[in-house]
Amino acid sequence: MNAQFYDVAIIGGGPAGLSAADWLARFRHRVILVDSGDPRNWETRGVNGFLGSPGVRPAELRGRGREEARAQGVELVDALCERVVCQDEEHFQLLLGDGRAVDARRVLLAIGLKDVWPDVPGLERIYGANAHVCPDCDGWQCAGRKVVVMGKGRKAVGVALDLTTWTDQIIICTNGAPADLDLPEYMEKLDALNIPVLESPITCLRHEGERLQSVEFQDGLQLDVDKIFFAIGQYPADDLGAQLGCERDSGGHIIVNDHYHTSVRNCYAAGDIVPGPQLAIAAASDGAIAALAIHKSLVPDGRKLEPLDITT
Repeated sequence: MNAQFYDVAIIGGGPAGLSAADWLARFRHRVILVDSGDPRNWETRGVNGFLGSPGVRPAELRGRGREEARAQGVELVDALCERVVCQDEEHFQLLLGDGRAVDARRVLLAIGLKDVWPDVPGLERIYGANAHVCPDCDGWQCAGRKVVVMGKGRKAVGVALDLTTWTDQIIICTNGAPADLDLPEYMEKLDALNIPVLESPITCLRHEGERLQSVEFQDGLQLDVDKIFFAIGQYPADDLGAQLGCERDSGGHIIVNDHYHTSVRNCYAAGDIVPGPQLAIAAASDGAIAALAIHKSLVPDGRKLEPLDITT
């Protein structure tokens, strides 16, 4: 293979991409990681549930990962990948925002997701401290607290039900949108748990520094509240999966098999962009498993045993 070729090009420098880069470099592959520097969780005050690193800040976790990857010989490039082209099954070309082209035999998409933000004054001041999107990650901080779930339909109901693990003081606010509680199950469960639904538009979130004090509504209502979760929606961080023609689900997630291989040969995906739990520790695991599969795909047949026929 041409000396200018990388064995693997990874797009995305979060836990999935960095974990994969570190593992692939340990397998002595030539790896390049391209990162735009705009992570989804940058404002989060701590990455919860990451084994051995309780409350580690996202920037610190990424910094440690970058140091480890660089020490293993990974080439780190801070740039936006604008386009990916599959020239053939053994040749992907990345076109970067700085005009550079990168050629690789395998590509791993670890591009992540972006959250749809509600247009509510004050939210940006408390996000990560007392405003969140993931009940699995941050719900435990709501024990006994007053919580508002901002959203509508099944997604808002699901978040509210998840939060009942920690608190029974929950209100759903649709911020002026119809509640969309079209299935009888939704209201039956909300009523049984005494979770009301308010449809009045929110005018602002009152706060003192990072501490949330109240939610104010257009109709004059003011609710004292400690935490807010918004369940509006998500979308892929970029359209690279679509560019390559990867099969995706209705939410835009890239569909993969057990080895994180996409529907495009020699293209892999890992982290929040694939279906499954959106946890940093799960993303890191995705990256490691994808790296093992990528490594095996690069090992010549002369260095591998033929699989046993377990039917005989």
